[in-house]
Amino acid sequence: MLEHNHHIAVICSDAEKALDFYVNKLGFTLEKECWREPMGDWLRMLRLGDTVIELFVWPDSPKRVSNPEALGLRHLAFRVENVDEAVAWLNSRGIETEPVRTDPYNGGRFTFFHDPDGLPLEVHE
Repeated sequence: MLEHNHHIAVICSDAEKALDFYVNKLGFTLEKECWREPMGDWLRMLRLGDTVIELFVWPDSPKRVSNPEALGLRHLAFRVENVDEAVAWLNSRGIETEPVRTDPYNGGRFTFFHDPDGLPLEVHE
């Protein structure tokens, strides 16, 4: 019955910082933007290939719990051909990354980085 992922909802605190990060640095395109009068906010749909992020701007939202980790969605992971090249590309855009690690169970190499509000993102071979 389920076909594939439709979108991933992300709440951010600052539209300019989030759009700069996702569009200018990561390469998403702003596909749709609309004002939602009943909610008093903008809804923005960002696309990168088959990945769609539904970006909400709610400046007064509580901070994300990272340590200790809470139940629910932990992070977003993007597949890359070469983690080292991805790290160099991210770093060249001013995005800090953690050291590259190898998953002892599936053998894949990966690392994490964060969006402007601290949402953990991963690149994985």
